[in-house]
Amino acid sequence: MPTGYYFVSDAPVVNGMIRSDSVSIDSLFPLYLYPDEQDLDQSIRVNFDPKLYAQIRKSAGLTGPLGVPDPAMVESGAFRDLTGDARPDEVKVFDYIYGVLHCPAYRETYAEFLKIDFPRVPFPPSPEVFRTISEQGEALRRLHLMEDAAIGATPYPFHGEGDNVVEKPRFENGPEAGRVYINGKGTDGQYFDAVPPIAWDFPIGGYQPAQKWLKDRKGRALSWDDIRHYQKIIKILAETDRIMRGIAMPLGDVGEG
Repeated sequence: MPTGYYFVSDAPVVNGMIRSDSVSIDSLFPLYLYPDEQDLDQSIRVNFDPKLYAQIRKSAGLTGPLGVPDPAMVESGAFRDLTGDARPDEVKVFDYIYGVLHCPAYRETYAEFLKIDFPRVPFPPSPEVFRTISEQGEALRRLHLMEDAAIGATPYPFHGEGDNVVEKPRFENGPEAGRVYINGKGTDGQYFDAVPPIAWDFPIGGYQPAQKWLKDRKGRALSWDDIRHYQKIIKILAETDRIMRGIAMPLGDVGEG
């Protein structure tokens, strides 16, 4: 499994969501598991190995009682609205794992292992490290689920007169930022302005979303909603790069789960 093939979803996904090859299939690991009808225990369960979950909670300094997930919170998705310390412990751990998987040093250190096996996530060396990385993972999770509050302003105005039809998308670099043209030639055409180069090139899984999204719409006229959606994609990619560069995971003598 290549080192950048990790993402989050709040809905069922189709194969190929993150992989661009035809060699293997995407794997999905839900945070919560629902009981089968024949199960005696009809409670919703956290999808963590109990022993590993207990160990990571101890390393993370999560000392509260280990309760059963609230069915109403899980089924409504309301648990995702809780932020920071208000998050359930399992969400804090999920966000920690998500943060570690987006740590550049982790990906580089374990690159060869990540190509052939599922990732082994280091236990947090201290509650402080856990808290920091969990909060960074939370920020990434909220961005990748396209939550408006996490995305914030999208300062990439769409300029130019025309029919909004995507012809041959291209990126023209500038001194500090660039333009993403959807049509025209040279400096003619309609474009998104002030786009960071990293947003245009940033990969997630086997794709470069800022490029693929437009190429998939070649020949189509972008609606106002499409334009707003693409501006959000640019912001998400730029912010993902910024947050990832700030994730510092001590990888020395840390045990792995």
